[in-house]
Amino acid sequence: MAEDRLGILEQRRIEAAFAKGIYEEMKAELGEARAKAILSRAVVKLAKESAAAMAKEAPGGEPSLAHFIALQPLWTKGDALQIDTLRKDETHYDFNVTRCRYAEMYREMGLADLGAVLSCNRDGAFCDGYHPNLKLERTQTIMGGATHCDFRYRMEE
Repeated sequence: MAEDRLGILEQRRIEAAFAKGIYEEMKAELGEARAKAILSRAVVKLAKESAAAMAKEAPGGEPSLAHFIALQPLWTKGDALQIDTLRKDETHYDFNVTRCRYAEMYREMGLADLGAVLSCNRDGAFCDGYHPNLKLERTQTIMGGATHCDFRYRMEE
């Protein structure tokens, strides 16, 4: 399942290289604010579509927090994230990301200002596309300058 797919870090590297060129053209034509807004809307839409497709792969076609957690190796593949798990049960999955190679990659690519749009922006949208009851609370990110990202997922009744 997740281990057979291209890791998300590598996928984001490919996407970012392509998005950078398009973003630069939009920025020159429309200005930075409009270009970022358009890129952000597109990324959110793609995240929801990707999540809906992954949800259909859940056992019995029923997306669950357990299946969602089983997909995590896609995001951590290649040591992309270092995670400290705080809580994992039937309704909650709480963890802190203490190292984010996504943020490092965007900085290396000269895209530090777009990293949140290209990656962090997807997390909540992914929940919306995966299951309407899957919620994410996150108050800080490494991409935004914090020491860690605080992911708090819950599956509501």
